[in-house]
Amino acid sequence: MSGRDLEREGANKNNYSSSYVPPPSSHVYDHETSWTSWIVPLFVVANLVVFVLAMYINNCPSKNPGFQGDCVLKFLGRFSFQPLKENPLFGPSSSTLAKMGALKWDDVVNHHQGWRLVTCIWLHAGIIHLAANMISLVFIGIRLEQQFGFVRIGIIYLVSGFGGSVLSSLFIRNNISVGASGALFGLLGAMLSELITNWSIYTNKVAALITLLFIIVINLAIGMLPHVDNFAHIGGFLTGFLLGFIFLPRPQFGWLAQRHVPAGARLKSKYKVYQYVLWIVSVILLIAGLSIALVMLLRGENGYDHCHWCRYLTCVPTSKWKCDES
Repeated sequence: MSGRDLEREGANKNNYSSSYVPPPSSHVYDHETSWTSWIVPLFVVANLVVFVLAMYINNCPSKNPGFQGDCVLKFLGRFSFQPLKENPLFGPSSSTLAKMGALKWDDVVNHHQGWRLVTCIWLHAGIIHLAANMISLVFIGIRLEQQFGFVRIGIIYLVSGFGGSVLSSLFIRNNISVGASGALFGLLGAMLSELITNWSIYTNKVAALITLLFIIVINLAIGMLPHVDNFAHIGGFLTGFLLGFIFLPRPQFGWLAQRHVPAGARLKSKYKVYQYVLWIVSVILLIAGLSIALVMLLRGENGYDHCHWCRYLTCVPTSKWKCDES
């Protein structure tokens, strides 16, 4: 879900993004260590704190003295929301988001503010945008953290958010972009690659795969609506998909030992050959992909110059709306 979801859905032609609920786990791992989830709740709290800070800085009544009557929920004082005509997601103004670190192509490329590729992940366009992303993060992230621990899931979340920001910047030039959607889609991508690399230990494999693919396709389809930054979704998803092969393979030894393995049989490896192959290929593709995208971005290249049809990945024109490169 993100300045990058439908949340990166838009007020004032900014981009916002969104992600939704993941599929249930469909494997049984009897002797698996269950980690205590704390990094995902910490991420949720951090996003909430940043949003409250953004509303405090926004201070709608004082920044819009001629339009105080248009501020939403005026009884909240400086925490009241921008007029709905400006931001229908119940949040701060575009200028406030830009001041706090929203993703802006011009600032990243021409003013060397590369930190915006990271800060934009923690900003949200409004209450609706924030709630959609945080509910998704809780449903997706807590289960993954309980299974794989805070280090791996924390890395996947942060690097996927960065990957989504990079791809978004290559295509979105004229508007700001904010939201955790790239990071959330990264977790969805990691769930898919985890299912693939650990295929042999799953029960109801086909059902799990179909359910997960359905959720991913629906979310990416939502990204084709106007003012939704689907490039952040796609970039985050691809990054997380590769990271899943790197960080989430499970050792097969425990599963083989539970089956009818003859006494004294020697198991040579915890992991299967295909898991090693996927790991190596994913490392190479991830490093190469991020490096090439960053070089293109810092050179100021426009992604559409290299992929004219890519415009249809983020907006499909219909009789109801038109699409442009912004």
